[in-house]
Amino acid sequence: MGEGHAEETGTDSRSRVELQRFGVALRRTIGEMNRLVHGFAATQKLHPTDVHALSFVLDHADTATPGLVKEHLGLTSGAVTACLDRLEKAGHIRRSRADGDRRVVRIHYVQGARAVARAYFMPLAQAADRAGDRFTDDELAVVLRYLDALNEELGELRVPRH
Repeated sequence: MGEGHAEETGTDSRSRVELQRFGVALRRTIGEMNRLVHGFAATQKLHPTDVHALSFVLDHADTATPGLVKEHLGLTSGAVTACLDRLEKAGHIRRSRADGDRRVVRIHYVQGARAVARAYFMPLAQAADRAGDRFTDDELAVVLRYLDALNEELGELRVPRH
């Protein structure tokens, strides 16, 4: 029983260390991504939150709406309106009214703005390619499955407003 307990403690300890290392690596990745987001925001005279909204519009499966941006980013209606105003003024998005219901606003990523974002973030894509080259296709599939699962879990979390 003593040996089994020692093994469990060693395994638990190793797992804890690995989880801590993973947490540090994930925070570092988030920090590096934030550094790039802040840089892009500065070059475009935007707020970093605007870039997060822009990413949401780009990655959203359907046409995004101000309400979806509000929910995703946890912002107030006024903050979303200000954010979208800045993005529209900077030429990154355009807003349109839905044909069936003029009260519904749709957000569209402006094609020319995509080229600006692609040019800025090209080094990120190249770094991801170089990092990916260090792994087999099967390993990358596991990483992608993990990231999809993590994003799904994180997407369920909501930050409480005060």
